[in-house]
Amino acid sequence: MRTKSKRWFINDSCGICCVVFTYLLIFFAECVVLFVTLLPESSTSSTVHAIIYNVLIILAVAAHYKTMVTDPGAVPIGNATPEALRNLRDNGSFRDMVVVKCVKCECIKPERAHHCRKMDHHCPWVNNCVGEYNQKYFVLFTMYICLSSIYSIFLGIRHFIICHSIEARNCKPFSLPATIVFVVALLFEGLLFGLFTLIMWSSQMYAIANDETGIEALKSNKDGVQKKAWLMNFKEVFGGSFSLLWFSPFNSVHYRGKEDAMHYIV
Repeated sequence: MRTKSKRWFINDSCGICCVVFTYLLIFFAECVVLFVTLLPESSTSSTVHAIIYNVLIILAVAAHYKTMVTDPGAVPIGNATPEALRNLRDNGSFRDMVVVKCVKCECIKPERAHHCRKMDHHCPWVNNCVGEYNQKYFVLFTMYICLSSIYSIFLGIRHFIICHSIEARNCKPFSLPATIVFVVALLFEGLLFGLFTLIMWSSQMYAIANDETGIEALKSNKDGVQKKAWLMNFKEVFGGSFSLLWFSPFNSVHYRGKEDAMHYIV
């Protein structure tokens, strides 16, 4: 939940272990791609491939970090005080709104919000919930991991072809059996996490386009939810009109007209 400190980090042992495991997998793939499949070639093409792959990895790690340390839009704990409720009633923007209080955490429950039970909106791999304020970074993280996984599969297959050609010397400095073990492990990791992140990315893109939360997707009754055009939904998540900044995890999205008490988890 939101605290007085501007820093945001969930102290969850399971989530922290998942984060460490994620970075170890990224580090392993990075080492295999660079020191097994590319650097032994010492060619211009291998240098270009190394640059492209590292750009994808840097963007993925940056997006993961921003997802993990960004407040997803949590409501302050215990903010459902009589004074806070009275202020909402006196506020012209919320005067006609029905205020609902969460019975579990004594918080004002914004529309379409749910108490965090580590259900559909919590991702242990980023040790955080995915909400309105960090959804862009989560989408970029899954996208860049998927792209880097696909690219690593391509580089692994490419290296196998080179190793079994007349240029077998390019398999150095590792022996052929060691190279095969490393590359097979890389291909397995790339295939597994490529498919996993592709599914996650697709589900997030579908949810954004349809302005639908994960819990709402499970419900058969969606009456009362006024949805906006898909382009407007993407503009709200990625920030403004379409531009290259949509693809940058270093570009923060500024939400305007949002009240702290009205933040909600998606």
